[in-house]
Amino acid sequence: MVVTNEKSVSEAIKYRRSVRIFKNEAIDSEKVKQCIQLATLAPTSSNMQLWEFYHVVSPEILQKIAKASFDQNAAKTAQQLVVVVARKDLWHKRVQSNIDYLKNQFGEKPEEAYSKREKFALNYYQKIIPTLYFDFLGIIGMLKFLVFQVIGIFKPIYRQARQSDMRIVTHKSAGLAAQNFMISMAAINYDTCPMEGFDSLRIKKILHLPASAEINMILGCGIRDENGVYGERFRIPFEETYFKI
Repeated sequence: MVVTNEKSVSEAIKYRRSVRIFKNEAIDSEKVKQCIQLATLAPTSSNMQLWEFYHVVSPEILQKIAKASFDQNAAKTAQQLVVVVARKDLWHKRVQSNIDYLKNQFGEKPEEAYSKREKFALNYYQKIIPTLYFDFLGIIGMLKFLVFQVIGIFKPIYRQARQSDMRIVTHKSAGLAAQNFMISMAAINYDTCPMEGFDSLRIKKILHLPASAEINMILGCGIRDENGVYGERFRIPFEETYFKI
């Protein structure tokens, strides 16, 4: 993506603010799309990429989403919206995508010819990831959780095995992608506002999402109005949050 006067990473991080009011000034949807592509380069747990991005440019849909977002200024003045969706329900598909990619990287050869490292990588997606993600009404997840706690008495083990734990993992990855997007937008002097205040059921109906999909956040996009940032940035003193060990 070639953009003149693009900010450095540090400059973009400092420039980024949650902009509540955007100018009535169009932004380039292709540049926003490029920033979404950069969002997909964010780190993601086990490379599962359990996310989707809905880039909303339709005036009609923008208006509907703004209404479902309680008509907050960051939604109703946004020139475009990006809805970040967590898709834990797609884990089967993403597992297979990773397996197909690995086999392609390993080359055309029988599985018995795989190296120890290659076998481990395949085993990770064929057995370990399904063990973590598979559940039934939360029952299997709780059983896994209890078993892992017992094993953990004797050796270190991954303990987050419940359905709720895997939801958190999925949303963390989606949040990392959203941050990539916001910093990428800031680098080209576009502004954003991450929003969690919305009627998720109505948003899902507007976007025709399945019940199993979950809205991670909605990002208003545009160029900041002179009154768009409501105040100076406030942060807790660094000394209260930083611990060197």
